[in-house]
Amino acid sequence: MSSEDVLKNATTLASYNVLLQVMFRVLTFLLNAFTLRFVSKELIGVVNVRLTLLYSTLVFLSREAFRRACLSGVSGSNYSWRQVINLLWLTLPLSVVWAALLVWVWLWLLEVPDPQSVPHYGSAVVLFALSGVQELLAEPLWVLAQAHMFVRLKVVAESLAMVAKCSVTVVLVVLAPKWGLYIFSAAHLLYTGSLVLCYVIYFIKFLGSEEAAKKRFPLHHVGDLLPSRPLVDWTLARLTWSFFKQSFLKQILTEGERYESFYIFFAKVLERGCDVRRQKQEEVAMAAEVLECLLKLVLVIGLVIAVFGYAFSHLALDIYGGSLLSSGAGPGLLRCYSGYVLLLAINGVTECFVFAAMSQEEVDKYNLVMLALSVSFLFLSYVLTWWAGAVGFILANCLNMGFRILHSLLYIHGYFQASPWKPLRGLRPSPLLMLALGASAAVTALSEGVFCCDRGWTMRLVHVGVGAACLLGVFAAVLLTETRLVQFVRTQLLPRYSKKHT
Repeated sequence: MSSEDVLKNATTLASYNVLLQVMFRVLTFLLNAFTLRFVSKELIGVVNVRLTLLYSTLVFLSREAFRRACLSGVSGSNYSWRQVINLLWLTLPLSVVWAALLVWVWLWLLEVPDPQSVPHYGSAVVLFALSGVQELLAEPLWVLAQAHMFVRLKVVAESLAMVAKCSVTVVLVVLAPKWGLYIFSAAHLLYTGSLVLCYVIYFIKFLGSEEAAKKRFPLHHVGDLLPSRPLVDWTLARLTWSFFKQSFLKQILTEGERYESFYIFFAKVLERGCDVRRQKQEEVAMAAEVLECLLKLVLVIGLVIAVFGYAFSHLALDIYGGSLLSSGAGPGLLRCYSGYVLLLAINGVTECFVFAAMSQEEVDKYNLVMLALSVSFLFLSYVLTWWAGAVGFILANCLNMGFRILHSLLYIHGYFQASPWKPLRGLRPSPLLMLALGASAAVTALSEGVFCCDRGWTMRLVHVGVGAACLLGVFAAVLLTETRLVQFVRTQLLPRYSKKHT
């Protein structure tokens, strides 16, 4: 597969992922707003924080290192998919170990919620951990699908699983609200089970088909998906171990990022640990251009979220949960988090490139940096939380993310220093765009003070209208000044939609 084809498939997959994430966020928003009418806010809080953190921690620690190592090894010359499959199956027993450890932590070390307001907590912890283990049954299939750019499979599987989860939650919340956490546990088990079932059915039909032969798929029978000889590629196993040590430290720092499809692109186009001057220059040029455009894209999106999130946090929480959420510290926390999203987005892209380009030795060295960041993050969290409460914890996360971004920027600068490409220019927005964002921040903040949010729905709609006008002005500034970004989005992220309109 040529670099152009890899880029085309990666950007198509990324655009579908964006649409999928937007759909998930909207569905989750609506689901939480609906269930708040039937169950207590304490119960919803336990599900969205405690139990979701348990599940995400389990699957992240069990599979993240394997995903990054196996997907970055796709371009290797001595590459055996049978060895990769064997390595990926290790995620299952590893997830069982993590599940047992995390269940013990959640039930014995962390404070258990009041059983009167949040019943069945212990059973829910076990069931959410079981759902994480269940999802790992499809891990070899997921990596196969990602590596071979099966774009529609992930979208269809996750969409069907999410619809099934939401449907069961709504039905059980209405019919049996007293079941409490059992409702959300059953819905989450159905979600992960549906994901596994979709991948299994697809590969049962795909393997041995004419389509598989046409694509020269490396596996031919369902039995090839099971562990077999030769055992594992030890070079890949050592890289997995390096990433595993790093992922463990990252989980201390944050909940962990989900890397976009562009990690696969960078991993396939660039040679891991190789000097930029000794690589194919046309592929390095393509990687630099994509990195620059991605940085500009997430910078623009993050700035828009930060600017408009400040003026619309109070209104959003008021619509979402009424005065229960919009009074008190809620709006301030959401405003701070809107700024944190900008740092998250930039860090996601920079680390996406860095981890695809680093050698195993560089990854091991970076683990020491992560260890230092872990210690500093714990110290900053304690001090800033004592000083400013929940806002202080978000500030600690912002500082931690800033340090990680700085390290990645230094690496990227050194990586391209001996080349004519300067992808970090993507972090410099145009003066007109900055002017439009600054004016929008001032106008929407003034609009919130005048029209929102205790003067009725008419004034709220006026505030929304002011924000919409400012947002159109920002988009106009992007179209006029960020022409390379617009071209990248039109030709790469939205190629299918462009074809439909031509």
